[in-house]
Parts: sequence; C-alpha cells; structure tokens
Amino acid sequence: MVNSDDNRKKTTDAEDIVEAARRTHDSASKDASLHYRDQFTTKAIVKRDGDVKIKTADELVIRVSSMKESKGYRVFTIINVIIMLFISAVTLYPFLYLVAQSFSSHTAIAKGLVTIIPVEPNIKTYIDVLTQGVFLNSYKNTIIYTIIGTAASIFLSAFLAYPLSKPHLKLNKFLTPFVIFTMYFYGGLIPNYVLMTRIGLYDKWPAFIIPGLISTYYVLLMKAFFANSPHELEEAGELDGLSQIGVFFRVVLPLSKPIIATMTLFYAVSYWNNWFNAFLYLPTKEKWPVAYYLKTLIAGSFSTNDPGATADKAYLSANIRSCAMVLMALPIICIYPIVQRYYVQGMMLGSVKE
Repeated sequence: MVNSDDNRKKTTDAEDIVEAARRTHDSASKDASLHYRDQFTTKAIVKRDGDVKIKTADELVIRVSSMKESKGYRVFTIINVIIMLFISAVTLYPFLYLVAQSFSSHTAIAKGLVTIIPVEPNIKTYIDVLTQGVFLNSYKNTIIYTIIGTAASIFLSAFLAYPLSKPHLKLNKFLTPFVIFTMYFYGGLIPNYVLMTRIGLYDKWPAFIIPGLISTYYVLLMKAFFANSPHELEEAGELDGLSQIGVFFRVVLPLSKPIIATMTLFYAVSYWNNWFNAFLYLPTKEKWPVAYYLKTLIAGSFSTNDPGATADKAYLSANIRSCAMVLMALPIICIYPIVQRYYVQGMMLGSVKE
C-alpha cells in the first residue's frame, strides 16, 4: 500500500514537471513571436539617396497621411463632389416638389408659385384624404397585399433557390435552364387573364398576389448566395440529426439575413407599387390597392371635355394627388433605412460566385 502511494506521488510530480515545462516553452514561444513581430513585422527598410533607414509601421502611416495631395487629385475631388451634389439635387427635387405641393393651397398651385417650399401651407388636404373612406380602405388593402405577398414570395423563392444551389442534385441540369427560360419567355397577358378567370380568381384578392409570387431574377440572386454559404455548417447540422428541411430552416435561413432582407425590400416595393394586377383582376372598388386608386384619381382629373372645368379640376386634384403620393411613399421610405445595412451586402454576396 505504501509503495502504491509512493508511485502515485511520483507520477503526480512527473505530470507537474511536464506541465511546468510546457508552460515555460509556451511562454518562451510567445515572447519569441512578439519579439519577431516587433523586430520585423512592424518595421520596414526605407532607402533614400543611398541611405538605408529602418522605419516603424506607425512612422510610415504618419508619413503617408501627412503627404500633401496633388493638385490633380484635389481638382478631381472637387469635380466629383460637384457632380454628386448635382445628381442628388436632381433626384431629390421631384420628391421635394411633391411634398411642397401637398402642403400648399390649390390656388398657389394654379398660379405656379410652388417650388420646393410650400405656399400658403396647410394640412387641410391631408385631413381630407385621411378621412376619405376609399383612400383608407385602399391603403389597408395595400398593406395586407404587401405583407402576405412578400412573405409568400420570400418563402417560395428561397425554397426554390436552395435546391438549385446544390450542383450534386441530378435534376438541376434540367431545372436551372428551365427557371432561366422563364426570364425571357412569357406566357402572355391574355393567357394569364384567361387562366385567372378559369380557376375562379377573378375579382378575388389572391389574383393580385399570385402573378408576381416568384421573380426569376431574385431566385437566381438567392441561388448564388446559398451556393457561396459555408457547406460545413450544413454538414454539421446533418451530423446532429437534422433533415434537409431542418438544415434549411435552422441553419441556412438564419445565415441568410442579408439576402432575405434585400429580397424583402424588392418584393415589398413591387407589391406596394403594383396597380396593373388590380386593373386586370379586381373590378370591385373595395378591393383596390392604393396605387390603383391613385391611378384612377390621376386619370379622373382629365376625364371631362370642358377645358375650363378640366383646368380647375386638375389644379384641385393636383393637391390631393400630391398628398396621396406622399402618404403612399412614406412607408417604403421609412422601411428602407432599416434594411439598408443588409442591402449592399446581400446584393454583392448574391451576385458574385467564388
């Protein structure tokens, strides 16, 4: 028993000695690496006029940052800023004019006094528009159509793009060209109208959503994104017992926030601005989206044959149209900054193949 305790003590002492030696070696290796970094990686050899000097990285950075810009570069910067300001002004002016017109009186609009600053400002038009039952109902319809359509489009597009991103699937050689084929060849307006009528969707709200459920271009962007995602994580999910559906929902989709946010913005804007499907399939006024309501409002401004009445009606309705357009564009303007941080990342990762 005593010999056993002695042997166990000797074994423990030997393990402690080995551990201490390992720590000493690691510490020495760390000190050596730091010394190497300080001696070589943070310094550079600079040759000038036959003299050789060693400069640290900090000295080189300070020197580069303190270098004077050339005259040509300063001219380029000034011209570039002027061009960008001009493009920004040209882009913003129509919207600022629309906002100013919505807050101005129709008499000021008739006299042509409105530029980007409201003349005789008031909010009476906004109150009138927001208290109209037709506009609020159309606004509600647009919100419902956009939420349902965007959610369905994202789900179906991702569900189609994910298997297309797997080159080992045998049917991909047929399915990918088939999907691309739909980008260039379209069934036609009349066949789509006949189809919607035959299946009983005419004058029903799904007819507004179904024709635009899947965009081939967006599917290809998502396909490229999924193809560049790390496959090791999917394999790890499969080793943990997940099925392909489980890997898609619990591994792939959580890693695909940039492309999903980008596609959500694209689909939402598409549904929000769509009026043509309502024109084709929704004759009932209570089912109109706000975009189609605005279209009929604009068309109704010039529907009379009396020139005098047409002018008066046009100036009066211009104020209402501007107000309705501002209210229509406001939600998209508010949503864009939320998804903007994913926008560039999603577009780049979804369009570049390594």
